Amino acid sequence: MAENRQPIELDKAIASASKTAGMPRWIQMLIFVFVIGLLAFFAIGLRARGESQPSSGVAPDFKITSMDGRTQYTLSDLKGKVVVINFWASWCQPCRDEAVFFQNTWSAYKDRGVIFIGVDYVDTESAAQGYLKQYGITYFNGTDLASEISQKYRIKGVPETYFVGKDGNIHGNSLGPVAPDSSYMTELAFKSKLEELLAQ
Repeated sequence: MAENRQPIELDKAIASASKTAGMPRWIQMLIFVFVIGLLAFFAIGLRARGESQPSSGVAPDFKITSMDGRTQYTLSDLKGKVVVINFWASWCQPCRDEAVFFQNTWSAYKDRGVIFIGVDYVDTESAAQGYLKQYGITYFNGTDLASEISQKYRIKGVPETYFVGKDGNIHGNSLGPVAPDSSYMTELAFKSKLEELLAQ
């Protein structure tokens, strides 16, 4: 719905600019600059929405602090490790469906140089904490403050999962839930991806 409102707002701005014939020239110029800036803003926003999520190349760097405030990760500092980045939210049912699998898989791989980073997206702290407690999740989880990390990865929704190799590059993703029969990524394929990245 927000996308449908943008052209309407832009039309209003252009229409208002066309009614400035009786205004002083400096005001007309100011309105002109404003309209051009508005056009550029919308163009950049539409272009960003058209870009797909990264599946290769250098992983966008970020810093994230754990929900308890005790630990902070900077992704670029984790080179040499295999990193799984999972975007989730407590209100997301598919996230809940994959939660136990993620916890169990992290428990099985944590001593082999695999780090899981859960990124809580557009959530309340109390709901997020309740989610972690309900599913017994003990791997690192932090909040995506101001949606900074999700914007870097251009996520379209949750859950989304990204695999970062020891070289700091993205080696694939799952743009939907991980489940036994998922059309996005099966649990078997997820573990196979971890084994592939560990072997590199």
